[in-house]
Amino acid sequence: MSHNNSGTLLGHPKGLFLLFGTELWERFSYYAMRAILVLYLTDKTIDGGLGWTTQEALSLYGIYTGLVYFTPLIGGWIADNFLGQRRSIIIGGVLMAIGQFTLALPHSVVDPHAVKAFYVGLTFLIIGNGLFKPNISTMVGDLYEEGDNRRDGAFTIFYMGINIGSLLAGVIAGTASAVYGWKAGFLCAGFGMLFSLLIQLFFAQRYLGNIGTVPAAVRDAAKNASGKKEPLTKVERDRLKVIMVMCTFVIVFWAGFEQAGGLMNIYSQEYTNRMIGSFEVPAAWFQSLNPFFIIICAPILASLWVKMGKKEPNSPVKFALAMFSLALGFACMIGAALEQGGDMTVKTSMLWLIGAYFFHTIGELCLSPIGLSMVTKLAPLRLASLMMGAWFGANAIANYIAGEIGSRIGEAGPLAIFSGIAITAVIAGVLLLLLSNTLINWMHGAESSNDDKHVEVKTAEA
Repeated sequence: MSHNNSGTLLGHPKGLFLLFGTELWERFSYYAMRAILVLYLTDKTIDGGLGWTTQEALSLYGIYTGLVYFTPLIGGWIADNFLGQRRSIIIGGVLMAIGQFTLALPHSVVDPHAVKAFYVGLTFLIIGNGLFKPNISTMVGDLYEEGDNRRDGAFTIFYMGINIGSLLAGVIAGTASAVYGWKAGFLCAGFGMLFSLLIQLFFAQRYLGNIGTVPAAVRDAAKNASGKKEPLTKVERDRLKVIMVMCTFVIVFWAGFEQAGGLMNIYSQEYTNRMIGSFEVPAAWFQSLNPFFIIICAPILASLWVKMGKKEPNSPVKFALAMFSLALGFACMIGAALEQGGDMTVKTSMLWLIGAYFFHTIGELCLSPIGLSMVTKLAPLRLASLMMGAWFGANAIANYIAGEIGSRIGEAGPLAIFSGIAITAVIAGVLLLLLSNTLINWMHGAESSNDDKHVEVKTAEA
């Protein structure tokens, strides 16, 4: 893998910040459209909406988000075998821009086929996303040699870009649709996607060199003596097992974390005293706490991992920390429920909610960017983007489970729900700590200092 060493910024290759910018605007585009999709569908046709029922809109939204997390599996495989990552990102970006601008077409242009045009736009977005999403993350990993301990920090910085994009999206697209109508929101999303593409087209060659230009399977075959695809070795199979085990824990984490989005949203709306003096804090603002905490805490954690050097905890331990952090967040919610003492008319302090979102965010930072980083360390080169797709697939399953739990839980009452999730998270964390040595062995040195790696290679050859 040859690198284009065009210097570093904040101790990382400049290519990281190019990918950070590409992803920031792509996520801006995605979240802008996500913020207004259901509102546009359910809005009465006089205001330029489609006038669907809430149930129809939510059901479509569920199918859409499911496909958005599923198509990266296919997109990753196509990139690994045929297109290469760079070409996949450009094609995916173009398709997504077409999708957003299709959604933004004024009704005067698309009537009487407004709904057909809407589906066409969504289809472009889903296919484009499948080509884009797994490959941009894999390229971040490609900036670093095996064993480079800056990789977790790099993904944490990259993750910050995602959250700046989502924070800006709600504000900009939300304001635009409120002032100029829904189509203006979709237009903002389209422009976001164009920015992302332009950054990639103009600067990729300078800052990424030839990273992502050759399909991974081709690069991999060239390294083999036979010049062809080889079957998976024992080391590669073990490393894939680690990804699969970690995916299971990821499902537990997100199923709890996403619960928070629904349950805690309702909790902030109905049971929280949101008054500061005479000002009532809008419930929706609590949703911005998570990206806000990420933008503040991500650089702190990224530099902490680098500072710890050889003492830096390994991925399974970081995942366990994420589980304990999730549990702490729900412990804050248990505090709120206890303050109510079973009396649903009592309003609780908003500090409980702020604390819960804070701990959840720390958990997310110990799990999500670390997981992305881990997949790029462990996946065999020829399956790199495919495994990244599988990782996003685990998110899709978790979102589905979260919805199922959320919809059935009305009977139990908040205390039981919050405690149940907290206990499950603690058990998962303890399990991870118990499994961590086995998982590290299966990684075969993908997460150890360089001295261990030479020993590892010698024993493997022996």
